[in-house]
Formats: sequence, C-alpha cells, structure tokens
Amino acid sequence: MSQQGGRPTGPEDDWWGQLYDDSTADTGPTPTADSLDDRFASAAGAVRSADSADTVPEPRTERSVPEERADWWMADDPVSGPSAPRATVPPPRGTPDAGQGHAGPTPAVAPPPDAGAGPADVSTPPAPPPSAPLPAPGSPDRPPAPGEPPSDAPPVPTTFQPGPLPPGFAHRAPQAPPAATPAVSGTAGPLASAVPTPTAPDLPVLRDAPRGYVGSGPPTYDAEPTALPPADPDELDDLVADTVLDGARHGACALRAVSVRGDSARYRGEPRRDSLLLARFGTGAQALVLVAMATGARATPGAHRAAAEACRWIGRAVGRSHARLVQDIGAGRRGDLKSGLHRLTDRSLGRLRAGAAEQGLEPEEYTATLRCLLLPADPECRTRVFFGVGGGGLFRLREGEWQDIEPRVGEVAGEPVVGFGALPAETPEGDRLTMDLGVPTPPSPYGPAPEPPREPFRFRASVARPGDTLLMCTGGLADPLRGEPELSAYLTKRWSDPAPPGLATFLADTQVRVKGYADDRTAAAVWEA
Repeated sequence: MSQQGGRPTGPEDDWWGQLYDDSTADTGPTPTADSLDDRFASAAGAVRSADSADTVPEPRTERSVPEERADWWMADDPVSGPSAPRATVPPPRGTPDAGQGHAGPTPAVAPPPDAGAGPADVSTPPAPPPSAPLPAPGSPDRPPAPGEPPSDAPPVPTTFQPGPLPPGFAHRAPQAPPAATPAVSGTAGPLASAVPTPTAPDLPVLRDAPRGYVGSGPPTYDAEPTALPPADPDELDDLVADTVLDGARHGACALRAVSVRGDSARYRGEPRRDSLLLARFGTGAQALVLVAMATGARATPGAHRAAAEACRWIGRAVGRSHARLVQDIGAGRRGDLKSGLHRLTDRSLGRLRAGAAEQGLEPEEYTATLRCLLLPADPECRTRVFFGVGGGGLFRLREGEWQDIEPRVGEVAGEPVVGFGALPAETPEGDRLTMDLGVPTPPSPYGPAPEPPREPFRFRASVARPGDTLLMCTGGLADPLRGEPELSAYLTKRWSDPAPPGLATFLADTQVRVKGYADDRTAAAVWEA
C-alpha cells in the first residue's frame, strides 16, 4: 500500500494484492528491524511514563532494562550455566520456566521494598476474638434465625390432602423417596450422599411415529441434503433453495404448498428442477388464488430456470385476466374457461420456446411441464379449476379414499370419417381415383417448418364438498402415490382430519420417502371447510 496521503500506484481492483504483497514497504520504513529487546524497552518506557503522574518511580539498578531482560533470559541457559539472579524485572507472561525445558535453577525473586513495618505472615490469618457461646437450638434464650418460625408457633404440616381433580384424571400414588447415593471418590461424603438422584419425568410415548420411509426398505440416498449446487458469483439470483414452504386460508379452503429437492439431486449437488408459485390477485370476495408448479426437463443445464420462467409467465397472464376468470368460474362457464386458459398456457410455454431459440438450444432442451390450480376466495363458490400441460397428478381424498381425477387426454371416441376434409379416394363403384406409389411427399418450401410435438392441454373444473382434500402435485409425488400403497394409506391417515395440518407437519408428511423414487416433490393440498 502507499504511504499516508499518497495516491494509489496501481489499478483500483489491485487493492487486495497490494495489501498482501510482501515486496511493498510498510509505512515509516527504518534502516534496521527492531529487536526483541528494543520492543521490550519501548513498552516498559511507555508504562513507566503513564504511571509517573501518580506514583513515584522505583530506583533503577545499574544496568538498563534491555540488559536485565537479556540476563534473565540467559539465567537458565543450559549451555552457559546459571548466572546471578536478576529480580528487578519479572519474566514476561508466557515465557517457559525451568520446568518447561531448562535445566538451570530457578532464579530467586527478591521481595519488594516496604516503607512500613516489617514483613507479616500472610499465610496465617489472625484469630477472631473470643465470644460467648450461642444457645442451643430450641432454647428459649436463643432468638429465631431468619426464616425460622418462633418456638411457640404451631408445627407446619408436611403432608397435604389431595383435592378434587377434573374428570379423566386420577391421583398418583405416593412414591418412596429415592435411596441415598454413596459418596463418590473425590467429593465430600456426607454432602454427596445427601443429594438424591434425579429421576426422569413421566413423558408421553409417541406412537405411530413415521420411520421416514414406507415400502420394503430404506431408500438409497440419505434423508438430508448432502451437497449444494455450484454457484456463480455473477449469477447469484439463479440459486434455488432446497425447500420452499407456503400456505394460506381464503374463503372456504385452507391451502398448504411445498416444493422439496429430490434425494438424487441432493446427493449430486444439482439444483431443484421444480418451481412453485403462490399468488393472490384482487381483494375480498373477488380475489383469485393461483397455485402454479412447473418441472424443468431432465438432464438439461437450465431446467430450473425454465421452470421458474413458466411459473412467472402463467402468473402474469392469470393476474392480468383474474377479473374475467372470477366471473367465468362463478357463472360456471366451463367452455369459456377451457379455451381461455388453453390460450394463456400456450402463450406462456411459447415464450419458453422463444427463449430456447435465443440461447441456441433445441425447444425440448428449454421447456417445462406446467400445472395450475385456481381457487376463488368467495366462500359461496366451491368450484376448483385445474389446468396445465405435462405429467403429474390430481387426486381427491373423499370419505377416507383417494380418487385419481387426473384428466385423461389423447382418447378418441368413435370411428374415423372417410374423406373428411379431402377428396374421396375411390368412386362408389370401387374404382380408385389415384394411385399410391409409396413415394413420400416432400415438405413444401413455402410452408412453415414443422414444430416439435407438444403435450396435450389438460383441464378439469370440479365442485368441492365440505371435508374434501384436493391434492395437485408433480410427478415426484404422483408416481410413488400411485405405485406404493403404503404411501397412499399413510397420507390417508394423516390428512383425513377436517382440520388442515400446520406447515411443518405438512412438510414432514410430504417428505416420507419411497425406495426407487428420488425426484423433486412439489405438492399443493386444499382442505375444504
């Protein structure tokens, strides 16, 4: 670093190297370095100058302080032998003595000069003057001690009669006092034996506690996070938390939502590919609650970014149209809802495809599945609207049984219509109008390029009943819920209560693991009052 008052000699970003550069001289350079004796003399002089204002300095000896310091240091040198003791300067704190590696005798320390009387023996305190003996306890001449009742006071009862208890409780039988503990070696015998051994209080036994997993055996990975994802100092906004937990209560429903990084991603130090968004648009009975969750494509570097963008785009689109959506949900216009939400979903995912083109990626490398749930805040409206694209699950717990209400897609009813939208292939008499030579038709150079296949749109609007529990989740929880009966039975027992669980309890329930299922888990459950 430069001298005080000087200007920097290097670039502004080089301050770290200048601070730790050995070649740069310190402020106030000297021709020779200070020795240990010089530093000791400087410190001793500073202390004496500070004390000279109030105290009289003691007479100095013939030698200077550095010489006495050096003689004391050489007093126990095994090479030169013991020298005359120097008692005017005490050894500094932390200096090794004769018992820490020196063979010479310990120098004697002279007593400090005393201006008063001769030396007194401080090891034997003076005996107290004799006093009259105290009366024996219980004697009428002895006054009561502080806190002791007078002798003529009635005795204090040591037992109490039990009083009435509330219904369902019973008196506990008295227990004998614990036996005295024998004295431990190194402690006072009577005192140690008089202290009773503490006993553990009666605690309730927790029954049916979860093991942390269900199924035939424990999962392969650890239950807790292992490695953090790598971070870029210039892209810290890109970091994704391991767990997101949220909840709310609006209208006639209570909402709990969670997104947890999968066991495999925790072990490999990969970011969570699932994204979760909870948002309320509007106020009062006209408010609309949106729950959106997305999952990025597997084995792609920007999967977590694509999932987060999908949730943000659909949230922005729904928020701008929430007033119209609330009207359609209240009026039961399912056709209008399906077409409008389908259009909003296509626009949101279309922005992901445009972002992939800007990054020079294929559309399937920067995409995500999207699942959404709309909950009106009006307590009189119990219509719940689900829509989205991609895999996952939509379940309903009603009367103690799980119902898989995921909308089916890709089913075609009826027979195909011959010649619909094109010329007939043959005459009524059976003569073929054209001949199929088996040559594929090349794509038209004037037509748009074919787009990659897209996931079908899913939509469902259902009316909830009091006591229902609606669950929307990604594939990380939907797959084990369909494939492991023990997990279904466990969640049935935990969530059949009409009262919704707390956030911490909901997180623990969704984290029950199943061997063979290690993906991210994102779930949102709605308890109907």
